[in-house]
Amino acid sequence: MSAESHPTLPPVRLHSDAELARDALGAPLFARAVRLARWAGPGTRVGVGGELAAEQLPGAAAHLGLDADDEDAPGYASQAWRVAVDTGLVDVTEPEEDANGDAGGAAGDAGAGEEPYGTAAPGEDLALVTGGTPGDVLALWRAALEAVLADAAVPDLEGLVDALDAGGEIDFDRLDWNPGREADLLDTVLANLYLLTVSATGGADRPIPLPVLAASMVVPDGMGEPSDAVLEQVSDAMMRLDDQFRQLEPIGLVEFRPVDEELMAQADEDGPRGGREDDDEDDDEDVSRYGMVRLTPLGLYGIRARMLEAGVEAPAVGELAGKGADALLDVVASYPEHAAQAEIEQWMAGRDMPAAVTELLAAARGDDEGGPLRRLRCQQALALAGPEAEPAVRSVLDEPELGGLARVWLAEHGVADVPPPAPEMVFWLTVDTIAAQLAADGETEELPLLMETLTAHHAGFFDQVWRVEHPSTVQVLEAMGRLHPDRKTAKEARKAAFKARSRRP
Repeated sequence: MSAESHPTLPPVRLHSDAELARDALGAPLFARAVRLARWAGPGTRVGVGGELAAEQLPGAAAHLGLDADDEDAPGYASQAWRVAVDTGLVDVTEPEEDANGDAGGAAGDAGAGEEPYGTAAPGEDLALVTGGTPGDVLALWRAALEAVLADAAVPDLEGLVDALDAGGEIDFDRLDWNPGREADLLDTVLANLYLLTVSATGGADRPIPLPVLAASMVVPDGMGEPSDAVLEQVSDAMMRLDDQFRQLEPIGLVEFRPVDEELMAQADEDGPRGGREDDDEDDDEDVSRYGMVRLTPLGLYGIRARMLEAGVEAPAVGELAGKGADALLDVVASYPEHAAQAEIEQWMAGRDMPAAVTELLAAARGDDEGGPLRRLRCQQALALAGPEAEPAVRSVLDEPELGGLARVWLAEHGVADVPPPAPEMVFWLTVDTIAAQLAADGETEELPLLMETLTAHHAGFFDQVWRVEHPSTVQVLEAMGRLHPDRKTAKEARKAAFKARSRRP
């Protein structure tokens, strides 16, 4: 997975290793691989590549409880066997080569004209399934996942057959398939799915429409109405993803609702736009018919683990629990609010509250560019504190950077005898608050209302605020000049911004 694609991701809330290990053992394909590993024995025959001999596939399928009348049952058994071999759940002894380079040895009992064969037995790693730690089970599952991902990056069998040359070899140029490129594309798809999942809620049960995921791969950023050619590429990508997610669901990576086959047949007849010209009719179409995919908790764990191996910053909620408040505020400053809240809650859980509040307030100080966001996250953390935090909060009332924040907290908790702030502190807190919101979310629709609220009760606000010694004063006034809903006030903000810039050396 490319570290350049997503250098820093929002944190994900992961299940415990014990829960994930249970999910792994319950994944249909992994469970079948384990059952076949236990089934393997002296009479198990394998081919040169370790694959299960064709005549043994019906027995393997029967052992798995697959329907004998299902024409796909041998294929399911073969796939489960490959996973068992690739993960070390099964040890195979392939046919040895004799002096002439022909397979023999273990196949010595084969009659004339028969294919040579090797043998198989349960591997040492099979014992880890029941006797290992949850981490051991997850390591086996991740090995199984890699095997399935490798298969998912291969074109379908029909495409391979069409690409065979006269000598029975695959003509890769004719197939237009580059194994490395296909693997990279699948990695990018999964990275985008991970990003779409964790950006919203940190990994909640929220399926992603397949067209959205396909478009994230095809449609250039900033593109308006896509052309028919682009829509056709999206449709092709959806079909490829539909095939890949069908393969990835049995290993427990995703929950997948495939594309409605009738819908796609209609799209093939009508062209890339499906023959529709009525946008309202498109809007009314049940989006789930186009396919829906969701990373499972196990899938979130697996994709994150692969990203970490690739050097991508993919944090998980709770990783900061043992660090200091300075590290906490620095890191969660860039998190979405829901993710920051989850991380802060875990950091504060079990700590001595007065000591934690004192540490947080100390970490929130600073007139650097990141100061406003640190104080915003500090305020978010203080909301979790009860009356026992009052002495620590009172201790910073006279500090220019923290005095306003402290008064807000004390007022919200109904504390009496709080001295009123000096006007300079009010103006400084206003600048700091707006600067924090700009840094956290940019110029949102809610920001003009916040600006109006903060300035409404201060006569001559802009006559004073441009003098505030805050590193973000100019930036905040310029933003107010653009965004304040009252045109006259916005003009005053622009004038104040000009004065503030003039004061700079």
